[in-house]
Amino acid sequence: MDDRLRQVADIAVAAGREILDVYAGDFEVETKGDGSPLTQADRRAHDLIYRQLRRLDPGIPVLSEESGAEAFARRLEWSQLWLVDPLDGTKGFVNRNDQFTVNIALVEAGRPVLGVVYAPVKGNLYAAAGGGAFKVGPNGARARIRVKKCSRHKVVMVASRSHAGPLVEAYRARLAGQFDQVAITGMASSLKMCLVAEGLADIYPRLSPTSEWDTAAAQCVLESAGGSLTTLCGEPLKYNKESILNPWFLAGGDPDFDWAALARGLQ
Repeated sequence: MDDRLRQVADIAVAAGREILDVYAGDFEVETKGDGSPLTQADRRAHDLIYRQLRRLDPGIPVLSEESGAEAFARRLEWSQLWLVDPLDGTKGFVNRNDQFTVNIALVEAGRPVLGVVYAPVKGNLYAAAGGGAFKVGPNGARARIRVKKCSRHKVVMVASRSHAGPLVEAYRARLAGQFDQVAITGMASSLKMCLVAEGLADIYPRLSPTSEWDTAAAQCVLESAGGSLTTLCGEPLKYNKESILNPWFLAGGDPDFDWAALARGLQ
């Protein structure tokens, strides 16, 4: 990993320690205006990441889920920005399912060019910045990761634990028309995309809302591992848009399979 990627990885790990410190005890859960939960772990991770990214490169603005919205007219002036979800999967954190992550991405001209996803409980870190994608285990062992070629015998679909629904089931049914067997793996947070990136799954259809900070870091990892994160029309997701919400998307592995073709008409 290059120096900047290593520094961002260190920031994500430090934020993970803040999160685990809260996770180890009792904590209060607040409700934000959109109905999503908020804990002291979100705040502490945000504060640490914001402070250290500003120290790393003061010229690059930081847009975090917990920092408040910036006006689009102001964001239009940004050629670069850090997109941060200090605690992706707060619902899972509250329910203690161990699958929450820290997401940090550097975006240039609407595309993620550096991404770090860190899962504090397991100690696994996924990172990419143009030189391939890596997974670093809790013991520090680093390995390159790569999407896998899909087999007509079996396809593995990742499904959100809390945002599946009838459209995802419809997509699964279409997969069943192309493959002999469709296996389903349940997962939370941006780890769903990381499973595709490391070849443990083939496709993750997300047919419900997400925000830009939910996906940017994992998109960089997935694309660097040979996969894709696209709209249902096959276009790569873009960032720093007027609306911070993402369109529905497909996180696909094998680039030779047309994952978007199976989604036509599902909108």
